[in-house]
Amino acid sequence: MNRFWCIVFLLVPIMGVATFAVAPYYNIWFPRDVSTHGITIDNLFMFILWITGIVFIATEWALFQFTWKYNAAHNPEPAKFSHGEHTLEVVWTIVPAAILLFIAIYQMDAFAAAKMRKPNMQPTAEITGRQFNWDVRYPGPDKELHTLDDIVRYDGNIHMPMGEDVLLVIKSQDVLHSFFLPNLRLKQDVIPGMEQAMWFHAKDTGRFDIVCAELCGWGHYKMKARLTLQTRADFDQWLAETYQAEQAMTTAKVGQ
Repeated sequence: MNRFWCIVFLLVPIMGVATFAVAPYYNIWFPRDVSTHGITIDNLFMFILWITGIVFIATEWALFQFTWKYNAAHNPEPAKFSHGEHTLEVVWTIVPAAILLFIAIYQMDAFAAAKMRKPNMQPTAEITGRQFNWDVRYPGPDKELHTLDDIVRYDGNIHMPMGEDVLLVIKSQDVLHSFFLPNLRLKQDVIPGMEQAMWFHAKDTGRFDIVCAELCGWGHYKMKARLTLQTRADFDQWLAETYQAEQAMTTAKVGQ
């Protein structure tokens, strides 16, 4: 390999590392974390990124050194092949295995918090994925789902309270979907015929994106919604107003 191309090859990892280094300062890093458990997910990501980043830099530097040192134009001698080093092979098998085992143990708390420690409470709402929308069902005044006073919305605007535990029942009406809340660091695949649970504790108010992270058909790109996190008082007021509006609409239809 010509040494000019060796330098070009070296620029690839340099630019890659530089991109990761400056990304947080140009607002092209993670979306804002508004979940109490989000810091655990972010720390796990950064821990893995540091490990893989160090290995990546070391590997790329070694490749550059070999291509530079053993350039054919500067090394006319034919290549020499050897059987290899048995001890080295054992080391580079054991070390990655030990690192992977450590990561598996290190992430157990993050996994348990997001997937195993389900809060003991009634569901706040039920989310149903269908091509190509997220429908939401809230319990009405009786505080129970799937009764006559349920509040059902199809407009993709999902409201949830902040400052308390929220438990969602997630399901699919037709195909595989994935309910993704980037700002809450949560993502749950949903399978037709199965109910999944998702829970979080938001620490801030605002409006945030909801997307489908599973290719679910030709209109997958349209399957997006907005999550509005608000105080309990504002959430209760919105729920009451929505219930009254739906009741008025139902009464008007019956009157016709």
